[in-house]
Amino acid sequence: MYKVKANLEKETVEMRAAYAGTLVELAKENDKICILDADLVGSSGVKPFFKAFPDRAYDCGIQESNMIGVAAGLSSVGMIPFAHSFGPFASRRVVDQIFISCAYAKQNVKILGSDAGVTAAYNGGTHMPFEDMGCLNSIAGITLVEPTDSVMVKWLVKKLAETYGVQYIRMNRKLSYGVFEEGSEFELGKAATLRDGTDVCIVASGIMVEVALKAADELQKEGISAAVLNTFTWKPMDEEALARYSKKCGCFVTAENHNVVGGLGSIVSSALAKTVPAPVEMVGIYDTFGEVGTEAFLRERFDLTPAAVVAAAKRAIARK
Repeated sequence: MYKVKANLEKETVEMRAAYAGTLVELAKENDKICILDADLVGSSGVKPFFKAFPDRAYDCGIQESNMIGVAAGLSSVGMIPFAHSFGPFASRRVVDQIFISCAYAKQNVKILGSDAGVTAAYNGGTHMPFEDMGCLNSIAGITLVEPTDSVMVKWLVKKLAETYGVQYIRMNRKLSYGVFEEGSEFELGKAATLRDGTDVCIVASGIMVEVALKAADELQKEGISAAVLNTFTWKPMDEEALARYSKKCGCFVTAENHNVVGGLGSIVSSALAKTVPAPVEMVGIYDTFGEVGTEAFLRERFDLTPAAVVAAAKRAIARK
């Protein structure tokens, strides 16, 4: 069971620290847990794991394709590998290795792509993954997740460690807004209902959850009742929850830090087309490349704001 915090504030624990710390704790109890990195040990925050378990930590260098192959090999002998690189290099650069060596071979590999979307900030367009989930979504059997805060990261790492299969985690590497109370638990493939509503349903993930909640507050001031669903699992999508809110609200806004082409908006629209069709307005990246700048600047630049969600909600309602 999960509990939503009363107030949204920046966390004091970075997402990468929650990721690495949880893996260290799991590795103490399970000698099959191991990690791989692509010359980003400092960036990913896993130095404590390297120190605690040097025989189960592998820095593969800037050889992401090889790293995924090594992870698949470790899985084939019973290990549980977590492999990390920045989002573009953990997804689009290694699609074939994920497909053949991991998914097709039915291995047990967990892949972390960090600095999701605009959180790549000063690393710019080459390092700014707006397409990672879209690249991987068509691989059969893969699970795609985007945690919201450090509380969800801790739960998710534990859950994936005990869940066999190929999973991709896209994650903000540093501080996020705290949405859930400590100890919250979730269910893979099931959306977390953060707020109920009757006029429009906002479907959000990652850093856009905080944006969606702020937008819902603004809409409420105008007499518009907005539900907020946190679809942290993109694949498999919670089609049941979407169908339920389609009947209840009759329209949707998707909010994502990702290209709407092949992203959350596309996935939600596809799910609704199969169940209870409804108008969908999309807030996200509109088929363009990333830029250099602060995260705050980039959120404004790409309209990843509460105001953009509010405007999209009004458009969606008008289309009912």
